[in-house]
Amino acid sequence: MKDTYLTVTALTKYIKRKIDTDPHLNEIWLKGEISNFNHHSRGHMYLTIKDNQSRVQAVMFAGNNRKLKFVPEDGMNVLIRGEISVFEPYGQYQLYIRHMEPDGIGALYLAYEQLKEKLEKKGYFELDHKKELPLYPKHIGIITSPTGAAIRDILTTIKRRYPIVQTTVIPVIVQGQLAAESIHDAIQYANQTDDFDLLIVGRGGGSIEDLWGFNEEIVAKAIYQSDIPIISAVGHETDHTISDFVADLRAPTPTGAAELAVPSQFELLEKIGTMSRTLMRLINEKIENNQQHLEYIKNSYAFKYPGNLIQQHEQEIDRYAERLEKGLIHLSKGKQDKLKNMQIRLQNQHPIKQIDQSNIQLEQLKNRKNSLFRQLMEQKTIKLSTTIDKLSLLNPLEIMKRGFAIPYTKAGQIIKSSEQVKKDDTMTVKLSDGIVDCQVINVREHTND
Repeated sequence: MKDTYLTVTALTKYIKRKIDTDPHLNEIWLKGEISNFNHHSRGHMYLTIKDNQSRVQAVMFAGNNRKLKFVPEDGMNVLIRGEISVFEPYGQYQLYIRHMEPDGIGALYLAYEQLKEKLEKKGYFELDHKKELPLYPKHIGIITSPTGAAIRDILTTIKRRYPIVQTTVIPVIVQGQLAAESIHDAIQYANQTDDFDLLIVGRGGGSIEDLWGFNEEIVAKAIYQSDIPIISAVGHETDHTISDFVADLRAPTPTGAAELAVPSQFELLEKIGTMSRTLMRLINEKIENNQQHLEYIKNSYAFKYPGNLIQQHEQEIDRYAERLEKGLIHLSKGKQDKLKNMQIRLQNQHPIKQIDQSNIQLEQLKNRKNSLFRQLMEQKTIKLSTTIDKLSLLNPLEIMKRGFAIPYTKAGQIIKSSEQVKKDDTMTVKLSDGIVDCQVINVREHTND
């Protein structure tokens, strides 16, 4: 009975074989909306494809998603080609995507817009980064296909407009999967040789697929990092590639790039002729003005009568000499007067004089101090005498000289009341000239009778 039970693994393998052998599930064409998109560090893409009612787990391995021209995002509607199979560890079916493109918009166009937005945020299109083109280039590198119509148009136009410039064709692949890397390597090569002062990068017109090599990020990065100014000349006037936005200047066509790269020899010759005529006119005017000035000098008084002019200047020299001598005397006298004033001020402010004056002030202060001290001593002496007189009047010894005495108990306390002694107590009476030991015979209260 137990043999009739299946393991989970066996059941899952059976279901997987059923699904894998179903021809309808081996080639699925599906459209839906992306959610829960996750681009794993190993390169695989994990996502959910859903519509209004259902959803299915999906995976697109790195070998397949490496060919994508756009970056999948949550909320994007896509068209998918793949197969259905079972992921055995979880026993769930999922969609294995082999090809994917946006629904309603071309994959290349979406990739173009995504890369354009990305590079714009990085500052690849900033005007501050763009370099100025040389007015008169010496050596132009032309990065394009050596067999296309574009190279013939560029070379013909440059030779017609500015035949003295040196041109070098750097051949590249301009179409297909190898185009971007080929263009990138050519730009780096031109910068490493350090022999060019201008580069033209481009090709003739074509579809967006044909021009896609100029929309790759590695080409944009090479143009951005180039030390040599670059003119982008890709396709027709209506074609706009990423290279056009990054380049230092965009030309509408390869022929237009050649016209922008070099000046016209006919315009230069006309400009040189105009400058030559202007220069000759200025030279003739200068000669004529100098001749007129020379005639003026010849007819001048100084040229005809140099002796008189010298005598006149000698008189002026004498006059200036007198003014100078008087000025020196006046200046010397002023300096002497100033010196005398300074000597007088120095004598008045001499340290010895200031010391003498300070000694006089010190003596005056000493005399004033002694006078004030004597006055203070006299005041204090008088006050001391008065205080002594007052103390003498209050001194008990002086009172005792007038017949008064101070009684003490046997313990040495002053007797102030009759209550302090009783009959037969001994006591001491202190007089002004001695002490008398007594014995109390009787104690009576004092009466006013």
